[in-house]
Amino acid sequence: MAASTQLEEKKMTPEEIELEWFRTVYQGDKMPQLTLRAVLMGSILGSIMSLSNLYIGLKTGWGFGVAITACILSFSIWSTLHKIFPKLTRSSMSLLENNCMQSTASSAGYSTGGTMVSAIAAYIIVTGTRIDNTTLYLWTFFLAVLGVFLAVPMKRQMINVEKLKFPSGIAAAETLRGLHSEGEAAKQKAKALGSAGLFGGLIAWFRDAAASWMPFNIPGQFHFPFLTLSNQPIVKFTFSFEASAMMIAAGAIIGIKTGWSLLLGAIINWGILAPYMYDLGVIKELGFRGVVSWSLWGGVAIMLTSGLLSFAFQWRVVVRAFSGITAIFARGKASSKDDPLAAIEVPGSWFAIGTCLSGVGTIILLHQAFNTTYWMGVVAIILSFFLAIVACRATGETDITPVGALGKITQLTYGVIAPSNMVTNLMTASVTANVAGSTADLLTELKSGYLLGANARKQFIAQFLGIFAGTIVIVPVFNLLVPKIGTDEFPAPAAQVWAGVAKLLSTGLESLHPTARWAVLIGGTIGIVITLLERWFPKHRHYIPSAMGLGLAAVIPAWNSISMFAGAVIAYILEKKWSVIHEKYTVTVASGIIAGESLIGILIAILSMTGILQ
Repeated sequence: MAASTQLEEKKMTPEEIELEWFRTVYQGDKMPQLTLRAVLMGSILGSIMSLSNLYIGLKTGWGFGVAITACILSFSIWSTLHKIFPKLTRSSMSLLENNCMQSTASSAGYSTGGTMVSAIAAYIIVTGTRIDNTTLYLWTFFLAVLGVFLAVPMKRQMINVEKLKFPSGIAAAETLRGLHSEGEAAKQKAKALGSAGLFGGLIAWFRDAAASWMPFNIPGQFHFPFLTLSNQPIVKFTFSFEASAMMIAAGAIIGIKTGWSLLLGAIINWGILAPYMYDLGVIKELGFRGVVSWSLWGGVAIMLTSGLLSFAFQWRVVVRAFSGITAIFARGKASSKDDPLAAIEVPGSWFAIGTCLSGVGTIILLHQAFNTTYWMGVVAIILSFFLAIVACRATGETDITPVGALGKITQLTYGVIAPSNMVTNLMTASVTANVAGSTADLLTELKSGYLLGANARKQFIAQFLGIFAGTIVIVPVFNLLVPKIGTDEFPAPAAQVWAGVAKLLSTGLESLHPTARWAVLIGGTIGIVITLLERWFPKHRHYIPSAMGLGLAAVIPAWNSISMFAGAVIAYILEKKWSVIHEKYTVTVASGIIAGESLIGILIAILSMTGILQ
């Protein structure tokens, strides 16, 4: 990384910057990179991680990057295989092979699944119907492909020339360097990841499956007996402790501020407002579904206004993004004979062909499957390009991809041009948000490869191949979970937000119960106030609640918020008391628990639906 850092300190022309990198950092011709074993390993690990992200996305609304977890797993698995079967494996994976594997895994595990937990799940909630398999396969594939190809013209300008940080890409590169230079540290992380995964898997098994064939099991909920709200058991307002290590692990990753904000939001929404509305007769039915039909409006409003205002405050990022459009295409001159990087960068012709084919496919699918007019589909593709530029620059500068805000911008746009069509509103926003998120994620992977001296063209091919594996795996599994979407088992909070915005834009505030209208107005105001306070008093940000945490607490059961708060507290204590252990193991162990419990949870769901487990 030292050589690339030195490049940033020099004042050079874009051509000189790229040539200097080519001479001092590039390693693509000195070691294997795009190999069959790297792509196969990445496809397998990415497919597994896509199921993990699907599971936790439907639980919490969050998605977690898979690259670093895949790196550790791949390194550990392949090193073990090499020791056991030296003749079969012949050699350990090179640094760039592992980077290539990471790109395949990230594409398979992240870029194909985001649409499932947001727009597609929202479509099911709004219409009450499922999408047929063929349409869902094509939809997932086209959006992922479009996201991959839109990254092509942005890579050279944002990564090669401007050298945007993309912090997660730097972290992945450093992880790979560490794995290849510190064998013992790599083994310790791999053991921690594997042990945590086994622990999470066992909890899921003994909680959800063991009762069907064993005399004992772990109860799904630990209730608070004798506690009541509005003369009802407190559990009817979703207050209990869930037997899920995954939610605690998720809390350890999201941090203490979001963690205590979730708990505060749960107390206010489920412990104060919900009982009050039940006493007034506004909420007719208790339990998650009954309460969330009212509470989601305030939660959605908080997340919507805070997200859009935070995005508006990034106007300089937006201006820089749009002002750099000419430079983006100017850098895409890989076919030029005097370009030293012509043989290793992705040609502009690939971008043109890939974008046209996937864009046309998306437009046709929007029309045929979702009755969206062709011209509205064209507008969605154009918006996707511009919003992808903004998403990539925001990710490069801050490591935060504003997918939610970008999706809401499209929803607001189509709320004007197609005001009564909720399906068009959802599916066009799905195009822009998921393409933008996919493009930003893949640029993060390309940043990692750039720091390691990888061949960008080979890395792009690995990313493209990962789409096939992710799509093939995630669609049938998602369809198995469809009957449970919107229940307290899979509340699908991201989808609830998307569906809520679509309903609101199609019917207007006047269609809501008066108390829900007040919830929208008050929640929207809270979102704005919190965002302004964080901007005006940056030194006291840790005392200001997270708008995302408060809003999310209104659309997930209170037991999820309680568990995530517990995880955040554990991570906070580790950080303050045992910082070395925290830095080394917290994310690794949390990722392992999430992967283990979510994968066993999906397996149990499949076995139950096929009748193997009763």
